[in-house]
Amino acid sequence: MEFLAEYASFLAKTATLVIAILVVLSALAGLRGKGRRKAGGQLQVTKLNEFYKELRERLETTLLDKAQLKALRKQQSKAEKLQKKTPDEKSRVFVLDFDGDIKASATDSLRHEITALLTLATPRDEVVLRLESGGGMVHSYGLAASQLARIRQAGVPLTVCIDKVAASGGYMMACIGEKIVSAPFAVLGSIGVVAQLPNVNRLLKKHDIDFEVLTAGEYKRTLTVFGENTDKGREKFQEDLDVTHQLFKDFVSRYRPQLHIDEVATGEVWLGVAALNKQLVDELKTSDEYLSDRAREANLYHLHFAERKSLQERVGLAASSSIENTLVGLWSRLSRWR
Repeated sequence: MEFLAEYASFLAKTATLVIAILVVLSALAGLRGKGRRKAGGQLQVTKLNEFYKELRERLETTLLDKAQLKALRKQQSKAEKLQKKTPDEKSRVFVLDFDGDIKASATDSLRHEITALLTLATPRDEVVLRLESGGGMVHSYGLAASQLARIRQAGVPLTVCIDKVAASGGYMMACIGEKIVSAPFAVLGSIGVVAQLPNVNRLLKKHDIDFEVLTAGEYKRTLTVFGENTDKGREKFQEDLDVTHQLFKDFVSRYRPQLHIDEVATGEVWLGVAALNKQLVDELKTSDEYLSDRAREANLYHLHFAERKSLQERVGLAASSSIENTLVGLWSRLSRWR
């Protein structure tokens, strides 16, 4: 047991040293990058038709015998040569992804992707957004929705595919699509507004701790975590929530006029099948099925704007990963020694 204790101590010291070095490097990187402009990024474009073609060819190679495969390849070659002689200009489908957190952080990439595609896209083309989000901050998702509205304003068809969830701010984005395609068990709706916060004022009073809130403006602060909340403050806070909810309802109604908005704007959510009956979506289909169907008649291009991380951010990520791996390894060893 003495050896095991010494080994655990050695691992702890090593982890401490690694963490210290990474902290120093992070600090140096921060000083070095101070005053510089934020790092840019790069637009990555991938043709998805090739991806689907490789999947099909891989399966054909595995399942067909040599004679069958040879005949099939010969047939495909003839078809490709014929297509080159009589080229038929295919429409283009620009595929975007949005994986939303509470701050809609993916908007930073989405805005650049939309700016890029709008330089080339025409009404003959289509934009497909694969959207996953349970919602979050009103202003953050308002900006994300405004980015999608640029596509509609440019006259380019927009289709939104939802495989798992598009609720609250996520549905605010989805409703802009001319067509909403949902997986049968995706979660949709939650057209409502919620705000909640704890109040520890009675706990502070119990321990004889005073907390003062000074404001200039009658409603500069309505509800507070530490101060004593009043009925007047609660009423104003609720009024603000109601105003925001009405704006949300008006926004959804503008893009989905077929909805009975008062029936669906209750804050409830529905699975895809029920959402179709409520006209929250237009079709039940996974994004994979929709895109593979479109690949037969159009050229699909996946766009992703990759942010270039600063040295400080890269060091921070490396530090987090190193700390996590060290702690997991240490815990694993100690667990085996018990």
